[in-house]
Amino acid sequence: MRQIGRCILASLVLTASTLDAQDLTGSWQGTLATDQRTSRLVLHIAREAGGHLSASLFNLDRGGFASPATAHPTSLVREVLTASFAAGTFEGTLHGNGDTLAGTWTPTGQPSASSGTSAPALPLTFTRPTATSAWRDSSAHRVRFVPVERDVQLEVLDWGGPTQGGPGRSLILLAGMGGNAHVFDDLAPKLTDHYRVYAITRRGYAPSSIPTSGYLSDSLADDVLAVLDSLHLERPVLVGHSRAGAELSSIGSRRPERVGGLVYLDAAWPYAFYDPAVENNATTVLPDVQRELAVIFDRWAPISFGERAAMIREMADTTLPVLIRDLRLWAADLAEAPDPNTRPQGLRRDPVASAIFAGTQRYTRVQGPVLAIYASPPPRRPNEQADSALGARMDTLRLASAMPQITAFQRGVPQARVVRIPHANHFVWRSHEADVLRELRAFVDALPAAPQ
Repeated sequence: MRQIGRCILASLVLTASTLDAQDLTGSWQGTLATDQRTSRLVLHIAREAGGHLSASLFNLDRGGFASPATAHPTSLVREVLTASFAAGTFEGTLHGNGDTLAGTWTPTGQPSASSGTSAPALPLTFTRPTATSAWRDSSAHRVRFVPVERDVQLEVLDWGGPTQGGPGRSLILLAGMGGNAHVFDDLAPKLTDHYRVYAITRRGYAPSSIPTSGYLSDSLADDVLAVLDSLHLERPVLVGHSRAGAELSSIGSRRPERVGGLVYLDAAWPYAFYDPAVENNATTVLPDVQRELAVIFDRWAPISFGERAAMIREMADTTLPVLIRDLRLWAADLAEAPDPNTRPQGLRRDPVASAIFAGTQRYTRVQGPVLAIYASPPPRRPNEQADSALGARMDTLRLASAMPQITAFQRGVPQARVVRIPHANHFVWRSHEADVLRELRAFVDALPAAPQ
């Protein structure tokens, strides 16, 4: 599929007897009809290390084979599959020879069909596709899986390019959080005229492995380096969208010699570059503080008394004052929300996203050539498009919020070329493809020649 849509992952916990009775692994497909649209859904189930199963649900009419997000426990009890995803719950019964799952879909926030209520559950049936009926990703890439550690392998897409089979500049595309490598299915073919183009699906998102650990920003960056080693790539250019900026900055601060350059696609935000002078970044500071406190209070930590004392002084004198300032600002923002006393209903924890947020680190130095493209200010809303004066005021407010970070990045990474594209979408290469291609090609072509 050319359009990128949602894919929702789930961990399935099955008993040994259930696994023997029914093998659910492989692909299923079905059509969900609502009042607004009809969506083709592909459910893919794979067996992970340790015997448990993982599942991914792709909405082909709202995005194709990309944008996975972690879902929630799923079970199979007496031929009834119950799968609780972020967007809703599917309850289906195996029929025939185990090639049909017939049941219902209940959107998130509404009672499930099994609760005995009159919830507006929608009929949904999945079947095993045949070789001729299967819906497939039509993008011209080759798929491989690269092991990065024991029981963890990452999906790598290869679109080829003029350097195929020989030396030349390679590009590695990294998706933002919630997306996989297929989010670049449209962009990548437009780059293969000059470059060898790859994309990586990070751990935690199908069809890459979904382990329970390894989500520290540096660890995710080490996964990227392991793929570079496996592909024998010398100094490729890394192009990262959104949260992938953390992986870019990790490599740019620890292993800049491994890459030829870094391109941030609306990705150079506080998780990618931290400046304590920029206010209201408590969510960037908190994960580091939690990890440091764990070491300080661990009497068995392999550090000397002097090192422990230095950590305590640095935290008390430097980190905690900044954190307190930002916590107060955060609390003030929350109190000013339109519905500060309303408790959200039906929320389900996303364990992979939670692990990535908890793995946030503070990067204060990025080396090597850098291009940072910001979508700022973001697109105007419909009422702002109709009222130009209102749109201009909102642009000013949103720029005032974003510019401290953009300025901090320019100041802290002085070698970077920083480009702002007004009213670009967060997926900036979709809303302003020509601008992104122009800036990307100019940046890459100006780099020193790639090693032979």
